[in-house]
Amino acid sequence: MYEELKEQVCRANLALVEHKLVIFTWGNVSQIDRKQGVVAIKPSGVDYDELAPDKIVVLDLNGKIIEGNLRPSSDTP
Repeated sequence: MYEELKEQVCRANLALVEHKLVIFTWGNVSQIDRKQGVVAIKPSGVDYDELAPDKIVVLDLNGKIIEGNLRPSSDTP
């Protein structure tokens, strides 16, 4: 349901690595979709070389996981 959003967030996170803006698993990009009331974010502790759109976590605006089975970044509420 949120495939395009997860793809965009995955690409943005991988761009952090490409531009040497992150170290190990630290740092991430998230994206909010206010119309759908969700946020997509990189999961906590996942190495960038293992990151794929299907690993991106989608949360509602209260922090409840809507899609994904990994723990979201610690930057989430």
